[in-house]
Amino acid sequence: MARVHTIGKTIITVYANDHLPPHFHIVHPDFEALIVIEDFSVYAGDLKGPAGRSAIEWARANVAEIKAEWNRVNPRYPVK
Repeated sequence: MARVHTIGKTIITVYANDHLPPHFHIVHPDFEALIVIEDFSVYAGDLKGPAGRSAIEWARANVAEIKAEWNRVNPRYPVK
């Protein structure tokens, strides 16, 4: 697991050797969601409340960092 960022109790992470589509995880004590890097759609799980919105806002503003981490830990499935 590669932690990309933490906002309060919310962790944004990318797992090594993960499955397609390229995605990142938003983990919070009250929810967990897998978010597709390409379009920020929810692939699995659920986003809730202000914590979920804040995590998505951060991810949109820092998508290059998320892509770089995905490419580092999942080199078989690079994203541009």
